Amino acid sequence: MSEDQVRVEVAYGELKATFSGSPDEVYTTVSRFLAQNLPQIEIAKKVTLRYDLKDLVESFGDYVKITDEGPRVMPSERLSLKQRIALQLVAARIAYLLGKTKSDRLSLQELGSALGVATKSISSRLSELVKAGNVQRASDETGTAYSVTTLGIKWLLDTFSGRARPE
Repeated sequence: MSEDQVRVEVAYGELKATFSGSPDEVYTTVSRFLAQNLPQIEIAKKVTLRYDLKDLVESFGDYVKITDEGPRVMPSERLSLKQRIALQLVAARIAYLLGKTKSDRLSLQELGSALGVATKSISSRLSELVKAGNVQRASDETGTAYSVTTLGIKWLLDTFSGRARPE
């Protein structure tokens, strides 16, 4: 590349592009590229609901911990059983994203053991959470297991902020 050439790499989320040429050409094409793509990205962000590891830890770090015994919900008398189940599944998701477990799903027995609650009580609340779309049920050759959905995470955040009833 000659001395009067400029090379610029632009990365914004998953969007990446490289521009090279004279300073004026690169300035013009980078400006045009950003003007065309950033509004679309910002619009997409407004309609996309997604929680990554950082979001989960920031939102639920006071309620869940990853221990030597596995992911756990910290005791709180103020939480309903539904909230505790959803939190336990969030803790399982965090542990999975951290590479501490092989799956973000928990069986009914694992939920009962982690929460210290009879599986019959958990089963009833799980059915309600599944029906509401807050938890997903998956069955395979090893049995049935549950994971929190994106809507379940939103529901949990909304109940904590008072925007939704804990049910």
